[in-house]
Amino acid sequence: LAFAAPILQHLLRDQPHYGDPARESYTRALILAPTRELAVQIEDTLVGLTYHAPCTTAPVFGGVEMGPQERALKAGVDIIVATPGRLMDHMRHDAVDLLRVQVLVLDEADRMMDMGFWPDVQRILSALPPERQTLLFSATLPGEILRMATERLRSPRFVQVGQRGAAR
Repeated sequence: LAFAAPILQHLLRDQPHYGDPARESYTRALILAPTRELAVQIEDTLVGLTYHAPCTTAPVFGGVEMGPQERALKAGVDIIVATPGRLMDHMRHDAVDLLRVQVLVLDEADRMMDMGFWPDVQRILSALPPERQTLLFSATLPGEILRMATERLRSPRFVQVGQRGAAR
């Protein structure tokens, strides 16, 4: 909910409603997660929050057929919840349009880096418009993530919950 509720508030406030001729189908928010399990958890939360709202979502992760994901992406969804590797597969097949993404979430960025997804994340970032809001969530801030945050983000704000190095 830390990022889902504000994203939904933004999307529902700033987009035309279904049936309005001004409403276009395109991706407004992209959420990247390191694992299929986390992507499913995020998607389930979004589906619950948007059940009665005019907002569409699509989960994009490996281990399942690409066809249904590709059809959803080509139809245009408001929010994509993806793992970097599978999203890169869809990007290579020109099945996803990220040119109008307004909000990017990098959830568990430290795990994405530990799992070797950082090169894919960098390529995905390069495909996004520079004018967007980026939210980065990480239990730790390794040097490479901190460097990316200070180099690529405009006026980044760091919020620390709890004490550094404290036991959980």
